[in-house]
Amino acid sequence: MSQEGTAVLRLSGVGLTRNGTRLLEQIDFVVETGSSWIVLGANGSGKTSLVRICSLYEHPSCGTVELLGEELGHTDVRKLRRRVALVSPALTDMIRPQLTATEVVMCAKFAALEPWWHDYDQADADKAVSLLNAQQVGFTAQRRYGSLSSGERQRVLLARALMSEPDLILLDEPSAALDLGGRELLVERLGELAADSAAPPIILVTHHVEEIPPNFTHVLALKQGKILAAGPLEETLSGELLSECFGLPLSLQRFGSRWTARRS
Repeated sequence: MSQEGTAVLRLSGVGLTRNGTRLLEQIDFVVETGSSWIVLGANGSGKTSLVRICSLYEHPSCGTVELLGEELGHTDVRKLRRRVALVSPALTDMIRPQLTATEVVMCAKFAALEPWWHDYDQADADKAVSLLNAQQVGFTAQRRYGSLSSGERQRVLLARALMSEPDLILLDEPSAALDLGGRELLVERLGELAADSAAPPIILVTHHVEEIPPNFTHVLALKQGKILAAGPLEETLSGELLSECFGLPLSLQRFGSRWTARRS
């Protein structure tokens, strides 16, 4: 594992243009070990494009992307992707509903979606079950993924994200399809993960400050593909920043370790 304060991900002057539309512009973003980031922004602000670049599934139109000391375009991206765990709505749709929760998690050892593509042993299955237990969904181990609730699926995917012992975890709006109870359970699990000194850095994309888990350290705010602000969460997040970010007068309040925002 890298020493604390070491850059795991570095984007320098990154821009993305697709079909003549500029989606990201001049993005400078560094994620270090020991940090956990919230990426905030309205629809169309570039959040998902940023995640795709960070996960190496999208090449920028300009700028450089360095992940774990290797530069995109000068490395074997297939091997490097295995060191990044991505949880996104697209991943949920790609998983075959008939797989058990244990199989869904276990397949992440090789960044695979099906168990028959690689060989697994009992130790792999035991590790998958242990990770499910850690996310408080051990009871789903032998249940079909398609039979699980949305909240259970998201916690299974979080267990999957940890199976390969990644160096970076990317979560693209993991609470989007959850009810209130499911969201709160997921936020709790993510807060515990962020507090674990042995856990890798996390980047969590969300629209809502209510979904910011405890123990997250930094925030990046995007608007129209540009960075509005980036820095320590406690110093950077404010009602003024949210108002500019979402184009609406908003006030920000804090209750214990959680945040809430409403129109002011």
